[in-house]
Amino acid sequence: MFKILVFLLNNMKKTIFIIGSGFSSLSASCYLAKAGYNVIVLEKNDTLGGRARQLKKEGFTFDIGPTWYWMPDVFEKFFSDFNKKPSDYYLLNKLDPGYQVYFAKEDSKEISGNIDKIYTMFEEEEKGSSKHLKKFLESAKSNYNTAIKDLVYKPGESIFELITPVTIKRANQFFSTIRKDIRKKIKNKKLIQILEFPVLFLGAKPSNTPAFYNFMNYADFGLGTWHPKGGMYNVVNGMVNLAQSLGVKFITNANVEQIKVNTNKVEGLVVNGEYKKADIILSGADYHHTETLLPKINRQYSEKYWSKKTFAPSALLFYVALNKPVKKVAHHTLFFDCDFEIHAESIYDNPKWPQNPLFYVSFPSKTDTSVAPKGKEAATFLIPLAPGLKDTKEIRETFFNKIILRLEKVTNQNIKENIIFKESFCVNDFKTEYNSYQGNAYGLANTLMQTAFLRPKIKSKKVENLYFTGQLTVPGPGVPPALISGKIAADLIVKNT
Repeated sequence: MFKILVFLLNNMKKTIFIIGSGFSSLSASCYLAKAGYNVIVLEKNDTLGGRARQLKKEGFTFDIGPTWYWMPDVFEKFFSDFNKKPSDYYLLNKLDPGYQVYFAKEDSKEISGNIDKIYTMFEEEEKGSSKHLKKFLESAKSNYNTAIKDLVYKPGESIFELITPVTIKRANQFFSTIRKDIRKKIKNKKLIQILEFPVLFLGAKPSNTPAFYNFMNYADFGLGTWHPKGGMYNVVNGMVNLAQSLGVKFITNANVEQIKVNTNKVEGLVVNGEYKKADIILSGADYHHTETLLPKINRQYSEKYWSKKTFAPSALLFYVALNKPVKKVAHHTLFFDCDFEIHAESIYDNPKWPQNPLFYVSFPSKTDTSVAPKGKEAATFLIPLAPGLKDTKEIRETFFNKIILRLEKVTNQNIKENIIFKESFCVNDFKTEYNSYQGNAYGLANTLMQTAFLRPKIKSKKVENLYFTGQLTVPGPGVPPALISGKIAADLIVKNT
């Protein structure tokens, strides 16, 4: 007991500055405050949440960033670490259908929130496929349990983190791909597209993603798709409230301009021209950008290193207010009515604006009356893009017209004439708002050569007491991984200081 008391008293004196206030930063701030550190979060924008900010206009509410709530168990684990529950901060509803997929004009499939209904849908589309799906999901569930319990909470410091009695037996899954695994037994093109979809959350193509990552299919079909009332920003608010109750201090409009280093050790940082002494710095901001705040000699990774990495996509987003509901769509609706391989090639192999892009639309007002005035519709459109593309108002407008016309054609209704207003967000905004490398939206893709210990390190190898968290380090892109990344970073800090 005495040793614990001494540890807490020593760390009460240590000040940690966290750069950025996204999910990973919020997660880390809670764990570090609980451990007894003096935690100050610096956010360059005027609202908290990092990429998970909110747009409110004329009675409409839009999540600027993430709109999907998957892997509810990760959120539950986070809050339970503080003797709390998600329901202490926000109301959560399971969606049914979880989402809808369009393949052609008025040809769509709803992904039910009930697994038995999913089996039935598969069987109706391809005889015998439900048997293969059940076996596939058994493997996916097992991999999910292995990943969540044994792997994703590891700090990515060594290959030996991946070597367990369970993973040794499944080593072949790291050298095969999701694409190959799915297509061994399932032949129907629509079912293949549905099964390959969850991998897109990892920021990579199914053909480049290890088969072990089929655990995302269990996250989809097994755990379901959920929605926090009021939007994902209410999860941000919940985490901020928790952090503040633990003593975390938040400062907005705080632009970090430099990280000061003395004899290869963190000394402080410059915020809006003012020097602030720091014992420890944790950056939840873009990893590449954070290193540019350091003297060159203290940077771990060169520009050449970053240029060779496979990044997850950027995105063109539109936040659209409509004066009447859109018919024949679900809360989450995917439009796979064009060739996925051609679109994927324009993202990963030959970066350019896609001629006929696949896209996704969130209609949260379908299930949440709080996000739009009665009788009206809120819609968020997203087109995945290669990072670093030329981004102009004219290009944005061209692509909005493409997808709105496709939406009208595929669902057989007039929509454009019902628009009240629209706002957009794209490559240039990711750069200016989030200092995002090449304007990427999701971080580094989870390919085999960018998994676990092969990702940028959480603990700096060149600067003592400098740490990183978020989508460019372990475990990878996505909101649940961000919560996990924050815990990993906090645990490393506690361990090393």
